[in-house]
Amino acid sequence: MKPADVATFFRLLTKGRAIPQTELDYINPYTLLVAVVLSAQATDVSVNKATAALFELADDPQKMLDLGEARLKTFVKTIGLFNTKAKNVIALSRALIESHGGAVPRTREALEALPGVGRKTANVVLNVAFGEPTIAVDTHIFRVGNRTGLAPGKTPRAVEDRLVKVVPKKYRLHAHHWLILHGRYTCTARKPKCPECVVRKVCAYRAKTTLA
Repeated sequence: MKPADVATFFRLLTKGRAIPQTELDYINPYTLLVAVVLSAQATDVSVNKATAALFELADDPQKMLDLGEARLKTFVKTIGLFNTKAKNVIALSRALIESHGGAVPRTREALEALPGVGRKTANVVLNVAFGEPTIAVDTHIFRVGNRTGLAPGKTPRAVEDRLVKVVPKKYRLHAHHWLILHGRYTCTARKPKCPECVVRKVCAYRAKTTLA
């Protein structure tokens, strides 16, 4: 996609959502981190349902440790892979207390060193909690990047690197959420809603759907 088209792409996305927001519910950087860890291979809706009551009891690492892994599982058992995720949440909570004074670190390296935290999770926390212009590539962004021609790549990291390179600086802070929401609600996996897509004129997808 040409630089002018990339700029147009994001300018058009801003019309519907001037300042996009994450759809995960959170209270502070710690609960955001926990929510993102829980959201792997799960929907934001399912995570929000599980964490509504959880975060009332445990909104910091020490409270989570006091809650304990067994009781934590009773809150998150409706989320896929909940056994592994609960174990990681307890482990990362302990690591935050032991290595960071209970605070969520603000560097990618420190975040990725936490149990259950990969590059995508670190990018989300850096972007949402700390205002860093990172782009976390999930399944939606990977699809949009490749389908539209915005940032083609064979791996999530390749798409991320391409996006960081091509997205105009003034759009980079919110690019992550514009693309996620576009992929979640318009550029959907099975049948993208091309007729109502605001970026259809600059999109390179050849098999655009019709109203029929």
